[in-house]
Amino acid sequence: MPSSSDNGGGLQAEIAQRRPFHSTRAEVAVSILRTAAIIERHFAQVVARSGITTQQYNVLRILRGAGDDGLPTLVIRDRMIHEAPGITRLLDKLEKAGLARRERTSPDRRQVFCFITDRGLTVLEELDEAMRAADDVVVASLTEEEQRTLIELLGKVRERR
Repeated sequence: MPSSSDNGGGLQAEIAQRRPFHSTRAEVAVSILRTAAIIERHFAQVVARSGITTQQYNVLRILRGAGDDGLPTLVIRDRMIHEAPGITRLLDKLEKAGLARRERTSPDRRQVFCFITDRGLTVLEELDEAMRAADDVVVASLTEEEQRTLIELLGKVRERR
């Protein structure tokens, strides 16, 4: 089945692919991956100004949302946008930078709770406006209705995992 990029435009031209995609499904998958990579690079440039990575930013946002209760390490890992097999190393770096802290709980010494520090909150506050602007930039070409449709369609894609 020919793909929609047989007309020579769109994704196929963008990635300089000479042969058409073998299916529309393949084109959809590559389009999602390409779009995610472009958005991720954009966000990485914004957060890099504060000396952190997008994964570190993600952890700090999760910890800010947890408030004073903090969160166990594995809960943070499960809430992250990208899988983080090295969550302990990621938290080590945040702790070393003074952006997060860890504490062992009294009843179960094996469980470690993580908390954002005041310095971590300050970093996020300094990034908040720039990240809101970055959100606007990445979807500037879409109407509000298109954005909602895209959210719904991407949700359907994630349901299949």
